[in-house]
Amino acid sequence: MQTSERIERLLTAVLDGAAGPAAPPRLAEAMRYAVLGGGSRLRPTLCLTVAAACGDDRPAVTDAAAAAIELLHCASLVHDDLPCFDDAATRRGRPSVHRAFGEALAVLTGDALIVLSFEALRPVARDAPERLAPLLGIVARAVGMPAGIVAGQAWESEPSIALDEYQRAKTAALFAAATAAGATAAGNDPAPWYAFGERLGEAYQIADDIRDVAGESAEIGKPVGRDHALGRPNAVAEFGLERARWRLESLLASALDRIPSGVADGGLRALLAHQARSLLPRSLARPAA
Repeated sequence: MQTSERIERLLTAVLDGAAGPAAPPRLAEAMRYAVLGGGSRLRPTLCLTVAAACGDDRPAVTDAAAAAIELLHCASLVHDDLPCFDDAATRRGRPSVHRAFGEALAVLTGDALIVLSFEALRPVARDAPERLAPLLGIVARAVGMPAGIVAGQAWESEPSIALDEYQRAKTAALFAAATAAGATAAGNDPAPWYAFGERLGEAYQIADDIRDVAGESAEIGKPVGRDHALGRPNAVAEFGLERARWRLESLLASALDRIPSGVADGGLRALLAHQARSLLPRSLARPAA
């Protein structure tokens, strides 16, 4: 089974489990809309790929971890698009959740997906109970305080913030959680995988900053120019386009160097090579070597 198909099947199964007869139908519909509406699935792909590099001796545990990570990411997008934050009209090339279902249901959708991410880890208790507590800790730290994605969103309400600190919390925290969760799900030490995930996450955020400045809404599936309009930190605004691009490429190279030795890392190297080609807008992408 292809990784993309595996991810879609496990996300659909988790959402189906949350949409029983007692569930409010429109909230269940909004949750499916938020999760199954496309997206790169890079974070769960990272989780599955790291687990494979580490042996993946409990695939059901890896699936649970990957689902939890992606549900958290989707929840963050729903909340990020709300009128009180970015007020984004589109996401993944179609109306954002608050535009499609209303602001109240969008808030509840994000909340429900955060809770469901922890619910998705239930199979771990059955298949590898000794791995449940570490996975719960990884997921909780990725979403909460002091340096998870909630903290990253909260930094936007502070009078000042260092760009690196903002990017590590807003984006890199969940990438690091994806790589650490993949190792943990496979029964390996997650510690060596944090630096790999953090650098890839920082690279992804810089790429997102570049797309916000130099991309087109039709290409990236969401509005552009929002960082400037809202006064948000942005790597291009701070460093200029060429230096931001250099930092992106440097972080991708650094991530490659942080893959722990002694693992079957072919899948990770292929994934990084693909990301290096696809992160930038088409107008800025370098020709393949």
